[in-house]
Amino acid sequence: MVNLHLNGEPREVAAGEVAALVAELHIDPRTVLIEHNGRALHRREWPETPLANGDQIEMLRVVAGG
Repeated sequence: MVNLHLNGEPREVAAGEVAALVAELHIDPRTVLIEHNGRALHRREWPETPLANGDQIEMLRVVAGG
């Protein structure tokens, strides 16, 4: 288990990397932008970006409007 901060809230997750976190949270990867420890990630980086205790993750949902 990994203890991190997700959108400012403490959270314990089983995921070992960002792509697995998105799957664990049941989020459609096409609808979210992710920042890992202050750095915006490209979706292609998610599988290779490991999670560690204390990481800061910000997830922003992309919503179309009009």
